[in-house]
Amino acid sequence: MSEHGSEHHAGHVHLEYQPALPLRNGKLCLWLFLSTEIMFFAGLIGTYIVLRFGAPAWPSPHDVHLIEIWGAVNTFFLICSSVTVVLSLEAAHANRASSAKFWLMLTFVLGTIFLLIKMYEYNSKFAHGIYPAKPRSLLWERADLYYLSAVRESLQDERLSIEARRDENQQLAAADQEKLDTVDTILQGLVLPAERKAAATDQVGPRFEAVQLVASAIYPRHGQREALLEQLEQLEPEIKSTDQRLTQQREQLVATQSSLQAAPEAERDAGKLAEVGGQIAVLDEQHRLVQAQSRAMSLVREAELGLNEHFAEGRVRGWMKLPMVIPGGNMWASTYFLLTGFHAIHVLVGLIVFALALPMTLDKSKAGFIENSGLYWHFVDLVWIFLFPLLYLF
Repeated sequence: MSEHGSEHHAGHVHLEYQPALPLRNGKLCLWLFLSTEIMFFAGLIGTYIVLRFGAPAWPSPHDVHLIEIWGAVNTFFLICSSVTVVLSLEAAHANRASSAKFWLMLTFVLGTIFLLIKMYEYNSKFAHGIYPAKPRSLLWERADLYYLSAVRESLQDERLSIEARRDENQQLAAADQEKLDTVDTILQGLVLPAERKAAATDQVGPRFEAVQLVASAIYPRHGQREALLEQLEQLEPEIKSTDQRLTQQREQLVATQSSLQAAPEAERDAGKLAEVGGQIAVLDEQHRLVQAQSRAMSLVREAELGLNEHFAEGRVRGWMKLPMVIPGGNMWASTYFLLTGFHAIHVLVGLIVFALALPMTLDKSKAGFIENSGLYWHFVDLVWIFLFPLLYLF
């Protein structure tokens, strides 16, 4: 009897029912939040892919000063931070509070380094004028007459700005006078000849070459420097020939003027003398423009990284910034700052959470908090794993 009762008691099963999901409320809420974040970034990244591979033109990373090594370094730091936050969680589970705090501090440091590098990259873009702006930035999609007009207006505005710095004696400081001479050289020796050449022909090829010369001189995109130097070599003989022709014509007119002046005053032809003087003045003006063109060619040759970079002279931003031609540049700048900006905000939020956790005693009781923070941080890292190749490698 007792044996049967014992068998009956041993076969009885006690069931325990969980009234909800086998997750803590905090972890469940975090997963729900991350699901919305996944949809948010999936929409952004998907839109970028459609724009990137559907655009007729898109700048290469070198065109927009996007350096792959910095993106790779940032990827390395974020991956390391994912490892350190896991080590912090394991230390908290083992009730080693000091070790958990050390690994969490290292995670915070690695994330901070990521943001600092991103700030450095942002500064590089702003220093080169590669950013979206209203009503428009320095970026132009193609080299055309509208672009040339924008460059001319920019130079004229810079000239007025320099002229406004004259003192009461209408004198300029030596540095300002040098800048004014440079502006005049670029305007008269590079931009205006290109406008005249482009306006003088209906053929697309010569017109494009004239405008492209200015665009490449201001901001040579990746691989354009060699083509620019070839254009300069083709122009130099023409400039020299024009200079020699103008010099010979002036010498002839000066000789004619001298002979007219040597005639007796009663026989002197005042009208002819005035006409020759006017012709000499016209030749002097033409010769001045040719000399400006020659100086502009020398300046372009000297500015290996383009005129904008040349005037920066190692500073964050140069004293003169001219419009640049980067096909697809405005769309690239908008998408780049949108994607990386939202990601940087998420990184900053994660760092704030870590900063709030560091003063705590990170023992076993705080393991759930570290786990939830780590899940969010892993999501942030995963988003960057997608952004890095899309932005830096394609």
